[in-house]
Amino acid sequence: MRKSRFTDVPIIGVLREADSGAKLKTVCRRLGITETTYYRWKSKFGDMQVPEARRHRALEEENRRIKRLVAEQALNIQVLKDVAGKDW
Repeated sequence: MRKSRFTDVPIIGVLREADSGAKLKTVCRRLGITETTYYRWKSKFGDMQVPEARRHRALEEENRRIKRLVAEQALNIQVLKDVAGKDW
């Protein structure tokens, strides 16, 4: 997946700018994003403040690492079961 040009802080800044009364089309054109991207950001970051967004990002990363570990462990268990089930 392609890495975003924007981090949490600029995204929240864009959301606040659009909420404060700036025209959405103008903001999107200036930043080079589509309105779909804006609404996706709004659904994800909605009413978050900067510290909440950073914590959210950290929790997502931790969740990703834990899922990867669980998948590796499940694979190891399956390999051990396959090896233990065969007659040598």
